[in-house]
Amino acid sequence: MTPASSAPLSDRSSALSPDVATPSFPARLRRFVSRETTGGALLIGAAVLALIFANSPWRDAYTTLTETVVGPAALHLDLSLATWAADGLLAIFFFVVGVELKHEFVAGSLRSPKEAGVPMLAAVGGMAVPAILYSVIVVALGDPGALEGWAIPTATDIAFAVGVLAVFGKGLPTAVRTFLLTLAVVDDLLAIIVIAVFYTEEISFLFLGLALVGVVLFGWHVRSRNPRWWVLVPLFAVTWALMHASGVHATVAGVLMGFTVAARPMHGEAEPRTHRYERAVKPWSQGLALPIFAFFAAGVNLVDGGGVGEILGQPVVAGITVGLVVGKVVGVLGTTALVTRLTPLRLPQGIGVRDLLPVAFLAGIGFTVALLVAELSFGHGSEHTDGAKAAILLASVVAAVLGALTLRWDARQGRTSDMNLDGQEDLVTDYIGDEKDRLEH
Repeated sequence: MTPASSAPLSDRSSALSPDVATPSFPARLRRFVSRETTGGALLIGAAVLALIFANSPWRDAYTTLTETVVGPAALHLDLSLATWAADGLLAIFFFVVGVELKHEFVAGSLRSPKEAGVPMLAAVGGMAVPAILYSVIVVALGDPGALEGWAIPTATDIAFAVGVLAVFGKGLPTAVRTFLLTLAVVDDLLAIIVIAVFYTEEISFLFLGLALVGVVLFGWHVRSRNPRWWVLVPLFAVTWALMHASGVHATVAGVLMGFTVAARPMHGEAEPRTHRYERAVKPWSQGLALPIFAFFAAGVNLVDGGGVGEILGQPVVAGITVGLVVGKVVGVLGTTALVTRLTPLRLPQGIGVRDLLPVAFLAGIGFTVALLVAELSFGHGSEHTDGAKAAILLASVVAAVLGALTLRWDARQGRTSDMNLDGQEDLVTDYIGDEKDRLEH
């Protein structure tokens, strides 16, 4: 008998090929774009490009591009490219958010009130304190007209925050990431409610009803035995258009349709459809929708209209910066301290109070949703809008840097067997950066 080691190389290669087949280039590209670090890098790159373009000798061309109107007027969809990015492309991002929220509520970290209670309440505190600080600051500095932007510093950017954690949080328990994800998705859910309630001027109940019918039809087909993309995509587009016509911000349609995706296996499938659809849509969200939105939203003109000094001197800049960098930390840490002292709720296993400092800083990265709320609060191109965008970019960078520094500090500290101080030894087996931690949220 010929020893296995002496078999021809071609025979051994063919025997192994079924198990080690190389993924196709499109598959590798989808995985690469779906990584949280890649998504954060694309967002940063698009924002930097927009800032350079908006302050270059070609800044008038940037303004012209953002204000270019396309779309059928008969359907009231003759919108500027900037509006298409904010109302249209962001619906894809919010669909992914809706899918993630559905999974967390049904089968993830939000299904257990005991496990989710502290980060959920921390998210509420992390929204309330920045809003209060912002309102106090703009009034104290003599600009009560800027109060419309109270919701801007309440937002947390999931893609950025988790991306920074993935890079700088290696060696920390994955429970820290779960805490941040829970806080961020609840923050996004509350932000969606704020957008729907406070930034809807007039509602057409006819179109709203038709949009809800579209959501139901989308939900019926997405839960059927063999849903087809060529049915789902037109349904998504039509439902989005109806929601836009109703007066409710069109991104809400994306969230509602994301919530209809099944979070538990059905029809004999091996995995829940929330995982499948997240994998399918996330590359489009992170690789296309978010960078294009950032390109159109982050282009603050710091050259004209008084320059950097006048823009950064606005009360709205101080309010947003303090709200995101200081308010998030005070809100998250303060609420956690009160909840763990006054209620039976405790931090998850493996997490100590010191782990929450970098988490609170990361929650101050507002970017995507904050830029959207700034547009909704003040309109496109107003003085307050430019100041708000500049503050969001500045505060997000500061919060990201502080989060990265405190993450590395935290990872170098020794850890006890009872980090959450519940009197029981923590069972921690997974750490950020381990090969098995695929960061697939």
